[in-house]
Amino acid sequence: MTTQQPIQNRNPALLLNIGILSILTLLYAPILLHWVDGWLHKTISIEHEYFSHGMIGLPFAGYLAWINRKQWQRLPNVTNPVSIGLFVIGAIFYLSGVAEWVNLSLPIILSGLCLYFKGIPGLKLQGFSLLLVFLATPTALPYLIAPYTFPLQSFIASTAAFILNQFDMKVVVDGINLYVGGRIVEVAPYCAGLKMLFTTLYVGLILLHWTESLSSRRVTWSFLTIAAVISVTANIIRNTLLTLFHGTGQEGAFTWLHDSWGGDVYSGCMLLLLIPLLNWLNSSFTQTSPMQLEEEVNSND
Repeated sequence: MTTQQPIQNRNPALLLNIGILSILTLLYAPILLHWVDGWLHKTISIEHEYFSHGMIGLPFAGYLAWINRKQWQRLPNVTNPVSIGLFVIGAIFYLSGVAEWVNLSLPIILSGLCLYFKGIPGLKLQGFSLLLVFLATPTALPYLIAPYTFPLQSFIASTAAFILNQFDMKVVVDGINLYVGGRIVEVAPYCAGLKMLFTTLYVGLILLHWTESLSSRRVTWSFLTIAAVISVTANIIRNTLLTLFHGTGQEGAFTWLHDSWGGDVYSGCMLLLLIPLLNWLNSSFTQTSPMQLEEEVNSND
């Protein structure tokens, strides 16, 4: 005589989570791998290369979601009806076959999942992670902005020419073109520094969140403004060096800084400047003024 062991009931919530994670992996793992491979080897389109900061932001977004898991579990299970609409929009975008729409379906679906399981509180909890994912999602935004960067291109060209002329180099400016040593250097739309600016502001947001400085508007806006100025200044110096290298026939140095890993090193060094900048702003704005100190003393008395 055989006895049948009772089948243990499995946690349906756990099975649902595993199922959703499996589906998301099947749908988006190839897309994410395509992004990373294109960013690393510069085989992705020029517009999508502007979002290479996602190599930093996407892992950090996953890390934030992981450390928030206990808070997520404590939130009540509330379904917001907007989530259904986001699922429908995400599915339409994914099935459209248009690259930008397929890419955007990822943050849309993730936002829908937050609203479906935990409602508005869940969306707020994972809000910064979702923002990082959205800002790292390759779209056609750089292509749409490029026609309007002419004033910035002209400013960079004029400034680079002014700097080089101080070193007795005969540089002539014609719009966005620089003529030096019988050679022409063009400050093209994609050389206007938008990629560096996007990366600077993106990394700046991560640093602000990491140091819990986003709650201070003074620190946030001051930091992002100065960071943008640093980015534009660094790009002007980079274009000045490129003009110098190309105009003096140093093609090896030109290629190293323009197309090779030299540009990545240059950008990395510039981004490192953001850390002491943020530390300085935090220490400056958090110092207690004499009036505040007097008020605190009076209130304690």
